[in-house]
Amino acid sequence: MNNYKLEIKLEFIPGLKDVVLDEINQNLNLSVTEKKENFVYLNFIENISLIKELRSILRGYIVTQNISYNPHYVSKHKSIIGNIISIINKNTKDSFKSFKIICAGSDSPEVRSIADYIQDTYKLIEDEDADLKVHIIKIKNIWEVGVQISKRPLSVREYKIRNMDGAMDPTIAHSLNYLCSLKDFNSYLNIFSGSATLLIEAAHYYPHLKKFVGFDNSKECISLAIQNIREAGLIKTIKLKEEDIFNNPQLGKFDVITSDLPFGMLVSKYEDLEELYQYFIDYCENTLNPGGVLGVYTSNHKMLKKIIKKSNFKITKELKLKLFTSTNTRLYPKILICCYK
Repeated sequence: MNNYKLEIKLEFIPGLKDVVLDEINQNLNLSVTEKKENFVYLNFIENISLIKELRSILRGYIVTQNISYNPHYVSKHKSIIGNIISIINKNTKDSFKSFKIICAGSDSPEVRSIADYIQDTYKLIEDEDADLKVHIIKIKNIWEVGVQISKRPLSVREYKIRNMDGAMDPTIAHSLNYLCSLKDFNSYLNIFSGSATLLIEAAHYYPHLKKFVGFDNSKECISLAIQNIREAGLIKTIKLKEEDIFNNPQLGKFDVITSDLPFGMLVSKYEDLEELYQYFIDYCENTLNPGGVLGVYTSNHKMLKKIIKKSNFKITKELKLKLFTSTNTRLYPKILICCYK
């Protein structure tokens, strides 16, 4: 085991690097060694439970790098992979049943030899939809061998019983809440609450807040969100209302307002998006307490920024993210944090 230098690799959504680094820096046991646009490397720690607690991370891996670690070399030194799998098995409650090797030339004799080794040694079945994921990839001139530390990506939350098309990634929700400095406030309103991701992430990470309220105009969304909230153990903490913003719901005043604003296919063909965004900003002006914070997430940020510019809000933080859809199309949504001028 000591023959190979091991590291922790953490992957995140491009644009969230500063949030990720802040979260890592809060843990004295974690030390960053290299930073990239969508991943960072840490000094190796065997206690991978600390990694699983990070809320801004998509995926975590134990990796080792060397200029020599191509598939041919690894096929002759299979303990490189074996050592990593053994560490993960020793330090996780996950019970792996299947595996997948991500590598160019996956049908080559060398990769097939590695697959046979994993199957025979760890009694796992090779499967495309596997829960133990092994990769052998080349990054510039260096080969990297790694194994994902958990069955599912770290961004997949246990409370997600049901989801919505286009639902907000929990790591983005956590980051938006973090940028709103929720530790400094007492009450929280989520507008267009959807499947309740923002609400649940806030209530989990900032339990000191005294009031969590969300509203949506869709019975289906409310029903879906209640299932997730109940699974998260927060049914007594989070209050959901079926309300339409155009009816100016009277829910009281709040220190923080957040929203994953509807856009694109999520907006009814009968709705005028600019009118919806204008109503949203007007409503927030009347509902936010003095000194409060507004945090929004949308792909239609140009339109929203024009409306904000004419309002009593001032944008204090702006994060541009880069996402890939299932069809490999790139999206560039933004997180905007605002306060009163």
